[in-house]
Amino acid sequence: MSQPQTLPAPRPKTVLYRNGSVYTAADPFATAMVVEGGTVAWVGSEQAASSIADSSMEIIDLRGALVAPGFVDSHIHLTETGIALDSLQLGGIRSARELLDAVAAAPGDGPVLGHGWDETAWLDSGLPTAAELERASAGRPVYLSRVDVHSALVSGSLAHSAGLRELDGFDGGPRVRRAAHTAARRATRRLPGDALKRHQARALSEAAANGYVAVAEMGAPHIGGVEDLRLAGAWNSSGEGGSAVPEVLPYWGELASSEENARSLLGQFDFGVRGLAGDLNIDGSVGSRTAALRSGYIDAPDEQGSLYLSVEEAAAHLAACSLAGVQGGFHVIGDAGLDAALSALELAAAEVGEQRMRAAGHRFEHVEMMDSAAVEMLSRYAVTVSAQPAFDAAWGGTGGLYEQRLGERSRSMNPFATLYAAGVPICFGSDSPVTALRPWSSVRACIEHHNLDERISARAAFLGHTRAGWRAARYPDPMAGQLVPGAPASFAVWEVEELMVQVADGRVQSWSTDPRARTPLLPALDTGADPVCLQTVRNGVELFASPALRS
Repeated sequence: MSQPQTLPAPRPKTVLYRNGSVYTAADPFATAMVVEGGTVAWVGSEQAASSIADSSMEIIDLRGALVAPGFVDSHIHLTETGIALDSLQLGGIRSARELLDAVAAAPGDGPVLGHGWDETAWLDSGLPTAAELERASAGRPVYLSRVDVHSALVSGSLAHSAGLRELDGFDGGPRVRRAAHTAARRATRRLPGDALKRHQARALSEAAANGYVAVAEMGAPHIGGVEDLRLAGAWNSSGEGGSAVPEVLPYWGELASSEENARSLLGQFDFGVRGLAGDLNIDGSVGSRTAALRSGYIDAPDEQGSLYLSVEEAAAHLAACSLAGVQGGFHVIGDAGLDAALSALELAAAEVGEQRMRAAGHRFEHVEMMDSAAVEMLSRYAVTVSAQPAFDAAWGGTGGLYEQRLGERSRSMNPFATLYAAGVPICFGSDSPVTALRPWSSVRACIEHHNLDERISARAAFLGHTRAGWRAARYPDPMAGQLVPGAPASFAVWEVEELMVQVADGRVQSWSTDPRARTPLLPALDTGADPVCLQTVRNGVELFASPALRS
């Protein structure tokens, strides 16, 4: 009996992209790129592309499109994003009446879920009552997360079934915060694994369609629990060679009390968790008035927010992570919250040594309010700041949420230029579903920061959204996030109106198309529209393609 023949493994597909523009440090004038398997094999000119093109290649005519490193979202919540995308969209609501009308019109007969309301944008900021929510939903449980997802509106039936009445953050009305909000959200997230996976798939598909090749998933016990992060981490290994989705960079936000405890927390996952960081909350948000402040909120002077961790707890966590050799970190927004985090850094350094603290590569999420002393300390300990530029675009500036809540203190928030100047490592994300997965809008927010002194160049902003995201996650491949020979073929193709070099200083001519600058060009972002994603590729595998790409 003859033995079955072993077929040779198929050769990796070779793809030639030509007649466009390639964002690469290898050649600022590059118009073409060759991808072999999962690797960038070559970048160069159109003339050279003509000489190497052959029938064995797939040849994609870019027709002027831009090929650039794929985006990395440094802070996302996959399940929450998927749920929000498929729930009531409340960002355009402008009154309690409109919100109640949306609840009344919600299809189905299960819980009414919604996301994105922001009463500071309403003509009348008065919220509906719990009884009004109950009537509008005809008795269905209601959970409507505020845009920052640090508070929500709930109906009386949900408050009763979830046991909210005895919890901190419940005052008898429809709005819940702190422990009551955590319990309300978890009550609406008790879903079977296949439902959780569908929501995550929805979020990953949205990310791929917008040019993201990787996302840092911020799991935590109070958000989705262990099983939710396990499902998120499994996307990296499901299927032959991994799924055709952006890579998931998983973090777990649970407090560690010792090195042994830190290793135990990491050991409950059968994949590489990048650190015990992310949404381990030191404080809350400005919008929900739970960010911890040194002095009261302008519109509620008796409130100074909430501290969820003591300095001693935070210090023990950072020391434990440093000894275990993993990243530690926190969600921190208010200035008093940052005071606590920085005091914890110093206490931990006194225990384990400054060198070990720096080597661990700790990261703090958001970090919106800081003074010069805080910036100096972040730099000293090499703490990465994972920031969300779209926060400034949405809530910064005259009359915005931050000014309403904080007054003059809002002017110095999100000081990107100051952080860069001080050498603080910085990366950018969306905190989706808090802000949308729109990376070029986020780049634009950096170059149009409401404070002129804190604007950064388009190039710095782009690097913060790409290569810096890989570095912040301590990714093992140092080539990740760039398009040079030998680097991973992880990129996106963009239909653009115009390519330019843009600098941050608004007092001088800020746009240039002069090729003598020898700086790779990026899309002009003052056109009123974002570039359109035509294709997203991770390690040579196509994650998304518009029909226009090959038409």
